[in-house]
Amino acid sequence: MLLRLAYLAATNTFALLRLLPMSDRDKDIEILALRHQLLVLQRQVGKPTFTDTDRVVLAGLLHHLPREKLRHLLLLVRPDTILRWHRNLLKRRHAATCAPKHRGRPPTVRSIRALVLRLARENSSWGYRRIHGELAALGIKVAASTVWEILRKHGIPPAPERQSTTWADFLRSQADALLACDLFETHTLTGARLYVFAVIEHSSRRVRILGATAHPSAEWIVQLGRNLLMDLQDAGSRAKFLIRDRDSKFTTAFDALLADAGLKVVTSGIQIPRMNSLMERWIQTCRRELLNRTLIWNQSHLLHALREFESFYNWHRPHRALKQAAPLRPLPEPINTPAQIRHPEVHRRDRLGGTLHEYQHAA
Repeated sequence: MLLRLAYLAATNTFALLRLLPMSDRDKDIEILALRHQLLVLQRQVGKPTFTDTDRVVLAGLLHHLPREKLRHLLLLVRPDTILRWHRNLLKRRHAATCAPKHRGRPPTVRSIRALVLRLARENSSWGYRRIHGELAALGIKVAASTVWEILRKHGIPPAPERQSTTWADFLRSQADALLACDLFETHTLTGARLYVFAVIEHSSRRVRILGATAHPSAEWIVQLGRNLLMDLQDAGSRAKFLIRDRDSKFTTAFDALLADAGLKVVTSGIQIPRMNSLMERWIQTCRRELLNRTLIWNQSHLLHALREFESFYNWHRPHRALKQAAPLRPLPEPINTPAQIRHPEVHRRDRLGGTLHEYQHAA
């Protein structure tokens, strides 16, 4: 509206400058012509509409004239309407200058809002009253209704609707105690089908490739289970659960073997690979970075390639979930020497004939 008023003020100023050199006779003729055109428009238009800008302009131009002269003017509205527009304009100006700058409660500090949202996110069973009590215990004084308003504004439902634990939340909260395993198949150059059995740790993302065979049997799976338990015992693992699918090769003997060692088997749903998402993701990575780029000759060649990839994955490959660190190797100290930053000397190490590349600083 302000931009429109500025535009109208400029155009009226130029119109006034145009009227200055005109004689009174020319002005009278122009006024009579405009009045006649206005009569024509009044016969054709039922009820004209005025915008707020139009009201401000007309009230500003005509409020100096007395009521008697306004009655003799040919206007689209009544003189009382013009005067009412002017009174409303003065009321708005008075309200804008005299009204208090802040009404109601002061806005809640951003850090307190962030803390309320954090408490609601980390404690799904807490309602706004429980969050308000926790804030009071921390010495933060806010109203319970303020906590409720913050939660409502950010679309956080009440506590009873947030108490249900999803599978992803369960996996994140129990990552230190979770293992996942799966069988996946690959093909050799001659078309023979081979099966690979691998296990991944949820917390560290460490992978163990336990074996590969062309004929996976229940006895073979049980033997690999024994090998897994020995590796976990040597590594001091604290795993309590093992996630697997419902493949028939995982028999009750395999589950009993793990149960005797203190590992509880958790089976995923039927045709729900997302319940074993980390293992499925690793299999996809193994296919994309190794198997799809390598011609496998036989079982021994496959085992050799998988051992190299296991070492590469655990000791060198960065992981986003680990802040770009490898499962068994922490991130090195950042480079602080300006010479190393401007001229880094990095060497490449090839694995499997250049299929896998490792980069490291020169000694």
